[in-house]
Amino acid sequence: EIGVRLVGSEMCIRDRYVNDSGATIGIECNCCTVKQKDGSKRMLPIESLDGITIMGQSQMTTQCAEECMQRGIPVSYFSKGGKYFGRLISTGHVNVERQRKQCALYDTGFAVELAMKILSAKIKNQSVVLRRYEKSKGLNLEEEQKMLAICRNKVLTCDRIEEMIGFEGQAAKYYFKGLSACIDENFTFQGRNRRPPRDEFNSMISLGYSILMNEVYCKVEMKGLNPYFGFIHRDAEKHPTLASDMIEEWRAIIVDATAMSMINGHEILKDHFYFNMDEPGCYITKDGLKLYLNKLERKFQTEVRYLKYVDYAVSFRRGIFLQMEHLAKAIEEGDASLYEPIIIR
Repeated sequence: EIGVRLVGSEMCIRDRYVNDSGATIGIECNCCTVKQKDGSKRMLPIESLDGITIMGQSQMTTQCAEECMQRGIPVSYFSKGGKYFGRLISTGHVNVERQRKQCALYDTGFAVELAMKILSAKIKNQSVVLRRYEKSKGLNLEEEQKMLAICRNKVLTCDRIEEMIGFEGQAAKYYFKGLSACIDENFTFQGRNRRPPRDEFNSMISLGYSILMNEVYCKVEMKGLNPYFGFIHRDAEKHPTLASDMIEEWRAIIVDATAMSMINGHEILKDHFYFNMDEPGCYITKDGLKLYLNKLERKFQTEVRYLKYVDYAVSFRRGIFLQMEHLAKAIEEGDASLYEPIIIR
């Protein structure tokens, strides 16, 4: 599961970066090539590609785009600041019968049970992540942990998705309040904010959530499901609600934990961020982006044993794929009990 990722003015192959704002991705001798403006070129066997992410002004040749579509290699496009534009992918994976079943389960008991499972798992994972950092800082965040437990129990007793979302939102406030107490004193923040993010931590997790969304979106499509037919998030124009549903259980353990680890471990510094007066908000620099994406990629490749139905370690990326397989099976059977969210310890 190796990817070529074009990030702003940087190209990454196997965690190696080349600074060049005019990189072009092409195809040559069964290899994906990345050419820089200075004429230098790197090559990677196309069979080894898991996907291609382009952020910023780099581009891809028509021949390479055709090869990617034939092989089912998704190509995703982001702005240099992490805004998701869309993706290029073939339609060979589409399963119309499965999508009809998926659509028919909207506003049913299946949706309620799935929402309960995913949102309660999300809050549990937030609690575990928060406990890890309060322990490392020698803190006792009793109030925050108590409220997370209360909100999780409320979710487990709700029979309406709207109520679950309300309690999940309350839990998030206490969770981020707790993280703000655990973060390095140079990176203070006052809860979750976005569009634009107003501090360094929120800048990191906003970008991280976009990348996580892209990972999940790809795996959803690979299983023939429609990313825009969600169960928890209500239908919204141009928003992939199913992908939004399925990233919830992963947010804290992949993105939040990576950002906190880098900040508290002094792997990323205040100098790696800047504030834009023309477009208000906090943004990560090119060097900071390089550090963050490398760390996040290593996180996706980290092997864990948190999935109940496999007795061996799998990477987080592989785990996302396996979860989408189980979601597809649950939809096929119309039985939400077949889906078990990931819960960390």
